[in-house]
Amino acid sequence: MDYKPETEINDSAYSWSVRLFSILERMLSINIRMHHDEGQLAQGEIFLFNHFARFETFIPQSLIYKETGAYCRSVASSEFFTGDDLFSNYLLGVGAVPHNYPRLIPYLAEEILRGRKIIIFPEGGMVKDRRVVDRRGSYSIYSRIAMERRKHHTGAALLSLTLDIYKKAILQAQQQGDHAKLEKWATSLKMDSVAPLLAAALRPSTIVPANITFYPMRVGDNLLKRSVELFNKGISRRLSEELLIEGNILFKNTDMDIHLGDPLHTDQFWGWLDRRLIEQAAFHFDSIDDILEPTTSKQLIGRLRARRIRHKALALRDEYMRIMYSQITVNLSHLASRIIFELLNRGETSIHYDRFHRMLYLAVKGAQSETSIILHRSLKNPEAYGKLLEGECKGLDQFIKTASSLGLVEQENHQYHFLPKLREEHTFDKIRTENLVAVYANEVAPLSCITSIIKEAIDGTKKLTAKKLALLRFDDEVVSYHWDKAYFNKPRHQALNQKETATQSGEPFLLLPDHHKPLGVVLLHGFLASPAETKAFGKRLAALGYPVIGARLKGHGTSPWDLRTRSWEDWLASVTNAYQIMSGLTERVCIVGFSTGGALGLQLASTQPDQLAGIAALGVPIKFRNKNMSFVVPVVHGANKLVKWISSYEGVIPFRPNHSEHPDINYYSMPLHGLFELGQMASAVESNLKNVHCPVYLIQGDEDAIVDPRSAQIIFNKISSKDKELLMIPTQRHGILHDDIGGTQDQVIQFIKRLEQE
Repeated sequence: MDYKPETEINDSAYSWSVRLFSILERMLSINIRMHHDEGQLAQGEIFLFNHFARFETFIPQSLIYKETGAYCRSVASSEFFTGDDLFSNYLLGVGAVPHNYPRLIPYLAEEILRGRKIIIFPEGGMVKDRRVVDRRGSYSIYSRIAMERRKHHTGAALLSLTLDIYKKAILQAQQQGDHAKLEKWATSLKMDSVAPLLAAALRPSTIVPANITFYPMRVGDNLLKRSVELFNKGISRRLSEELLIEGNILFKNTDMDIHLGDPLHTDQFWGWLDRRLIEQAAFHFDSIDDILEPTTSKQLIGRLRARRIRHKALALRDEYMRIMYSQITVNLSHLASRIIFELLNRGETSIHYDRFHRMLYLAVKGAQSETSIILHRSLKNPEAYGKLLEGECKGLDQFIKTASSLGLVEQENHQYHFLPKLREEHTFDKIRTENLVAVYANEVAPLSCITSIIKEAIDGTKKLTAKKLALLRFDDEVVSYHWDKAYFNKPRHQALNQKETATQSGEPFLLLPDHHKPLGVVLLHGFLASPAETKAFGKRLAALGYPVIGARLKGHGTSPWDLRTRSWEDWLASVTNAYQIMSGLTERVCIVGFSTGGALGLQLASTQPDQLAGIAALGVPIKFRNKNMSFVVPVVHGANKLVKWISSYEGVIPFRPNHSEHPDINYYSMPLHGLFELGQMASAVESNLKNVHCPVYLIQGDEDAIVDPRSAQIIFNKISSKDKELLMIPTQRHGILHDDIGGTQDQVIQFIKRLEQE
């Protein structure tokens, strides 16, 4: 069918499509996130996206409309407008324009002046292999139509340049008082007056390059593919491949990250000569079409202007493609794929698990330090990648499982074997189902820094000392703190967070004196507190030459909402991490734990870890003063879980006020779930005390208002340590370490010195 310029966007069809998209977004397993700066969608005129899946061509329009209320025109292949059928009319109604429309550029420029947004896919088609750079590093893609590699399209650049010239012509006509021309142009654009025309001309001409990244990608069978095959047994291999890949994206929990890059202002691409040529030509423009037909003039200046526009279009094209590909969301599979191909280039076809995991971990840490790249959230949260060194990582498991199923990688005798298929060439329509490792590797090829990161990670495994690894792991603790703090600082958390009184930072700390002693100290804070509770004491120890780490128990120092999601095993994992870090920095380790931190220290000591010199445990809760801990808390906790399970409410009593001795450190709002976990922890610790054999120094306030003082005697009696001591401090306060009641800190220091001498 012929495209009709007067075809207007159908309000009903557009709104219905956006609502349908919202419904499908909730029903499907794809997690769509658009990342952009405030006002970027409203101010942008031309939006560019890379193209990997068919369905993604409908998503940007909906997201832009939902946020700005603006309609979008998009350029689509002319094959979809071949007849006067329902689908073709629908595409026209939602703003699609065929790519071969004779006056495409002028028409789209006019639409922008009328307030529309334009969406363009400059690659000109689906890039299934994600290969967008050639061997020389220049941008080029495979064209199914041309059956060869070609440069990206310049249409978006030409559109923005044409629009910018027209805007300058409008403003020039205003300056010269040519109202007749302005009114003519306003009328041609169906504007009520000249005012909106001038307002549109004053807006900067902008191109916003954006990148769409999917993670993870899978090749397993899915419902969509099976359904189509059921009703059409003769589907082509190409369609089968698309249903396989894109069906998995839609139905199998895939992240779709859309990152908008910094907008390009077209005006900045004009030089002084260009501006002079535009000013002279603007007198003779009768319509926007004249801008693209300067060669009709026999004058040399017309041909020069045409040449300059073509030259600027190429420069603008190269720049927006660079920005587009710099917005790739880098994930674990990208890094693993690049490592595999770099190893193959070095002649290595197999590698031990441990060595590969170290390479991948170093690549993650290297990527975190590179500010020019965008990381998938799983690479910013150590909970997702932190156990890579132990081989425990869901992202890695999924990647290896997919690579193995495709016959690309084989696991045997604690080795990853890289199979010959990785090096084989696959056709454009087969590579996604035959070699996803190559697809991942191709996707990040435009990021030159990734190549450097991968090479440094591979070479770095040979030079990775225990100290370097410990420092990287401590960095993970800091990264984890900032991730958790940001995650639980969303609008739904604000009402509770604003009640908090803690002013001191909850960030973990590491103090390494010059020429430090061979005995290091792990400091563990109490329930509802943070490392701030032990920092002053840590500085005292560091001044004496002891390396010190102030651990942060998971859920603490960020938001009460965070603590509500954690178990006591999560707290113990934090203690274990801190112990491993200090073990890599010193020969022997002493644990100093206050309250809950002391209990967790004893629990770790019961596993009899290497390098443990001893533990000082202060105010450890085995029994509590408040008898509700044994009866009321478990009941309310169970009721909270039930209410949350059957409704949208958070529970009967999810939080209760906490009037602490140190409101500048402790949470004011105490989650009942945390109290329940505290009781569970106390029971578990008590049952394992018999396995504690290291030297133990117990200190307890004799009239502690929170912990039943009998707890200390219970611990003393049940531990198996031959070297053990119990000191009772006369006080009703609980915070004996932080407040240094009865010289507690000096007592602990003397214990540490004795361990050092031993």
